[in-house]
Amino acid sequence: MKQLQISLTDWVFRACGEEAWLPATVPGTVHTDLLRNGRIEQPFYGTNEHDLQWIDKKDWEYKTVIHLEEAWQALAVTELSFAGLDTYADVYVNEVHVLSADNMFRAWTVNMKGLLQAGRNEIRIVFRSVVTEDLPKLEALGYALPAPNDQSELGGLQEQRISVFARKAPYHYGWDWGPRFLTSGIWREAVLTGRDAAEIKDLYIRQNKVNGQEARLTALVEVDAPQAWSGMLRVSAGGQEWTKAAALVPGLQTLELELVIDQPRLWWCNGLGAPELYTFRAELLQEAETVSVSEATTGLREIKLVRKPDARGTSFYFELNGVPVFAKGANHIPNDSFITEVTEERYRHEIATAVESHMNMLRVWGGGFYEEEVFYRLCDEYGLLVWQDFMFACSMYPGDELFLDNVRAEAEYNVRRLRNHPCIVLWCGNNEIDSAWSEYEEHMGWGWKEHYSAEIRVTLWRAYEEIFHRILPEAVAANHPGIDYWPSSPLRELTGGQDQHATRIMGDGDIHYWGVWHAKEPFENYNVKVGRFMSEYGFQSFPELKSVLSYAEEKDLALESKVMLAHQKNGQGNRLIKEYMDMYLPQPKDFRGFLYMSHVLQAEGIRMAIESHRRSKPYCMGTLYWQMNDCWPVASWAGMDYYGRWKALQYTVRRSFKEVILSVDSTDGETVKVYGVSDRREALDAELVLRLHDISGALLREWSQPVTLAADSSAVIFTLPAAELLEGCEPASVLLIASLLEGGKVLEQGPQTRKVLERKEHYFAAAKDIPLSQPVITVTGVAGSGGTSFTLSSDVLARGVHLTAEEEGIFSDNFFDLLPGEPKTVEFLLRAGGGGAGAAFIPAAPTGLVIRSMADYI
Repeated sequence: MKQLQISLTDWVFRACGEEAWLPATVPGTVHTDLLRNGRIEQPFYGTNEHDLQWIDKKDWEYKTVIHLEEAWQALAVTELSFAGLDTYADVYVNEVHVLSADNMFRAWTVNMKGLLQAGRNEIRIVFRSVVTEDLPKLEALGYALPAPNDQSELGGLQEQRISVFARKAPYHYGWDWGPRFLTSGIWREAVLTGRDAAEIKDLYIRQNKVNGQEARLTALVEVDAPQAWSGMLRVSAGGQEWTKAAALVPGLQTLELELVIDQPRLWWCNGLGAPELYTFRAELLQEAETVSVSEATTGLREIKLVRKPDARGTSFYFELNGVPVFAKGANHIPNDSFITEVTEERYRHEIATAVESHMNMLRVWGGGFYEEEVFYRLCDEYGLLVWQDFMFACSMYPGDELFLDNVRAEAEYNVRRLRNHPCIVLWCGNNEIDSAWSEYEEHMGWGWKEHYSAEIRVTLWRAYEEIFHRILPEAVAANHPGIDYWPSSPLRELTGGQDQHATRIMGDGDIHYWGVWHAKEPFENYNVKVGRFMSEYGFQSFPELKSVLSYAEEKDLALESKVMLAHQKNGQGNRLIKEYMDMYLPQPKDFRGFLYMSHVLQAEGIRMAIESHRRSKPYCMGTLYWQMNDCWPVASWAGMDYYGRWKALQYTVRRSFKEVILSVDSTDGETVKVYGVSDRREALDAELVLRLHDISGALLREWSQPVTLAADSSAVIFTLPAAELLEGCEPASVLLIASLLEGGKVLEQGPQTRKVLERKEHYFAAAKDIPLSQPVITVTGVAGSGGTSFTLSSDVLARGVHLTAEEEGIFSDNFFDLLPGEPKTVEFLLRAGGGGAGAAFIPAAPTGLVIRSMADYI
């Protein structure tokens, strides 16, 4: 009984037609291989993106040579497997054509029996240009399909948008935050395997019924047998094992084994409990000898999307193990334009950042790719729920039979690949297409329909329904039972009428609210434009100066320079940031000040949105801002830039997503309301203390009262007319500080001896109208001491205190306000380098600590 495996390495590559072969890295891409060989400049620097568009017009080929021993010839099964080929690829083995691949998102396996020889074997792959492959499809179709994010002009294709024809990561064609790099190459592992016995190809632990008393499961073990075989199937997990006799026939088949675990350790998301995991091991045994083995790690939980009619419409929330979850998180995009450059450490940094920011959900957005295994494994381990889109976004797609068959195979492959991950709680068909096309509302949507005849409109909608209302839900139902499918985000409900489309904020479905930003609505609209589940909304900022200087020189530091415009993919982005800045913030004195102010501006807008959404629960039960991360250094909606550096937004999110928050609302201008919002599963007794200060720090008035926050609730815990609260004070001259102290009011104890659960400043005027003096900020407890924490204090109100250090890392808080007489202790956490398991952030003493505030930038 033999099993042999070779990972294919030592590749070389070249442009087809050229003579010289160059060393290649696999997994990798043509772009990164060209860069490593010094054939192109750094793609992200300056305007280099514009100069590298020639790469996708060429065909490229890769080859490697493997030497096989005679033993390979005697094996019953020999297979060549590619986990990912990008995208149109012809594979040759010893110059015999064995495979034509046409989907980046699928794995490909080829039977090699009779094609390999003892000794030298050559494997060669020709990657055909997606441009030359798909331009004829556009011409044959006779009309363009909507694809507004396809940056065809930058690629030299003018109006010829071809991204919809290839099953390739849509963002590779450009987006309003990402560059146009149409990659090709062997982007996942390539392996040659051989065996002469049955092999377990897949192990799926289907969760039939799970609760705290019992988990009833089915192990579905897919086995490929070269000939008839009989023996034993054994499955083990958590100290238990289950067995059954197994009789195999030649070919692929599935064995089922029922499993029961009493008193299971349940998997919980961040904030609700531990993300407990079980590793299941399946073995084929013959006379006590293991013939084949496979393992699957999963968490035992019950998850469902709850949509129940109520007085205000229909609910939209996730229930985990019987507990309603208020979803707190962000939309995730690919971490790099060149996927294979993302290390495990970079993934861990993102997932740990989400958890540090008190998130419990990430949405894998439909314009990227089905993420790497490590991403989902880390979400499992850290307890992050994943809303998983299929890879379709902001476009209409072909409906020919070949395309639909390709989509069907892609869906089945990826659902099966990811279904053991407990983090996945929803499969969603696409991003924004239902509302963009708006089939049942003639004059709504993005204006796509009016460009087509009635006949073409019928054709396009028929293709849409075939993909998103039939193929994809069938793939989920057949391969991932128990997990809900949602056809499009946003969507109200699949009705076949005008109440299907989420073109307005109504009392059902999920919402993408872009009135702030795209429609130039004020931040204050976040307080009133609230739906049942806010799955997208956002506001841009630039990266910090250190990140900007990774792609620009000093001479480029101007808002309208070629480099700044090249790294701003939203056409009106820079102007919008400036217009909103004029509305809310003081004028920055220079470009560096503009970068800082853009951070403060972005953070303030999203803070207002998150607090409004959380105040509105249980009507609103989810808030996922756009976006978590970046795929290159760019001005964008991200809270964490390409290098993993936290913007002001990330720190603000961290405060706004805490388990218990206070939120001060004075939207109507007449009343000040203080909300207490708690995600705790039990009631909380506390004391609310309110202090009105003038901006010099003097205490003007104080209120205190005991409060009880009910479990998983939002409620007004204090209200007062604004005029009575201010008592004639100029709004720009005062601020309100609200604190929530642990425990009810205890007369014999001062507030300083009790834990402060939450503290919130509230200003009664825009930052641009509040006079600021230059603060003197003093630091104690870190200089020369080697300590990881330090204390800051200021002589006057210091707004937006910004800390930086020489090392890459985060602070326990940043971009905060300091009031005279109220020192603040901050800890520095070093970003842990390297890959593998371990902490993502390690307490350390910062060096080169620099402290600035808003006054330094105006």
